[in-house]
Order: sequence, then structure tokens, then C-alpha cells
Amino acid sequence: MKDNRINFDLERRLRRYAIGNLMKYIVIGQGIVFLLLYIWPTLGYQLYSMITLTRSGLLRGQIWRLVTFVFVPPSTSPLFIIFALYFYYMIGLGLENRWGKVRFNLYYLIGMVAAVIACLITGYANNTFLNLSLFFAYAAIYPDEEVLLFMILPIKMKYLALADAALYLYYFIVGGFSTRVTIVLCLLNVFLFLGGDIIHTIRHESQYWKTRRNFRKAMRK
Repeated sequence: MKDNRINFDLERRLRRYAIGNLMKYIVIGQGIVFLLLYIWPTLGYQLYSMITLTRSGLLRGQIWRLVTFVFVPPSTSPLFIIFALYFYYMIGLGLENRWGKVRFNLYYLIGMVAAVIACLITGYANNTFLNLSLFFAYAAIYPDEEVLLFMILPIKMKYLALADAALYLYYFIVGGFSTRVTIVLCLLNVFLFLGGDIIHTIRHESQYWKTRRNFRKAMRK
């Protein structure tokens, strides 16, 4: 009861500062940068070099990079960018609808701060793992929601999340120091906000597969 009251007070105090439909503005910004890269490459790549998150740029006083790196598009492929932007908008909207704009803003802000810290340590960071943290959060909250992989194959979010987790575990193992630091810091908000949900999902899935295995054994007898 006390925790709910604290959350309500925090929501009430920060509501005026929170940005509603945050992911819409981020996706629009990414789309604009992509269009400039594709239609007007000279200007596009100049802009791209000015908005990426680099330690050297920050040390030169280019503080806008603390924010603008979120507008770097997730892909330079014309085919993939449409699906990527729609996907990130969908999961961002789903998280905001579930949490409210204050909590979603805080989640995203912590991810941004983590990326900046990773940049200061390693020299460079981007929004890749920040975007991934949104995906993990969505999969933890809506594990059984299905999406069409390659617009053809229906697959549940939890299985996509497990595949991505395995991939980034591999990157963590074989990658260098900078890769490991970036992965840990940029996924920190997932564990801060969703550690309990993730543990619950893992336990639920383990129990499901254990029950299914026992049932099959019983049927063979």
C-alpha cells in the first residue's frame, strides 16, 4: 500500500514534465534522419555525424549529443527501416499505455543516461541497446503476444526475446571490454524496472515445460 502511494505521488509530481507519446516523436526523428541519408546523402551524413554519441564530441562541448543520439535510425536499409520504426513505435506505445507516460519517460531516460555513461567509458555509444531494452520490457509484460516474423511467421514475443538474449549473451562473451560495458549499462533499466517480471516469466515457463514433460512421460507408460 505504501509503495503504491509513493508511485502515485511520483506520478503526480512528474506528470507535468513527462512527454506524452514519447516514442512517436523519437520514431519521427529517426525517420527524418533516415530520409535525409537516403535522399540527400551529403547533408544526411553531415547531420548523422553531428548527432551520434561520442566522447570526443561531448568533450568539445557538443552537449546536444546527449539527446540527439536517440534519433539515429536503427537501420539504413529502405526495406527494413519501415518495419523497424513501426515495431519500435508499437512497443513504445504499448509500454506507455501500460505504465503511464511518467514511468515510460523514466525508463527511457535511465536508458539514455546509461548509454551516455557507456560512451564516456568506451568512447562511443548508440541507441541499439536502448532500443533493445524497450523490446525486452515489452516481451516481459506481453510475453504471449504474437508478431509476424518477416511479415509471415507468427511468433510469440517471449521467444523473440529469448533469441535476442542468447545473441547478446554471445556478444557479451566474445566481445571486448567496451561491448560488455555497453551491454550491461544499457540494459540496466530492464533489471531495475522489470527484474521481478522477468523472474516470474522464467519461473512460469519452467513450470510449464516441466508439466508438459511430465505429462508426456505419463502418457508413454
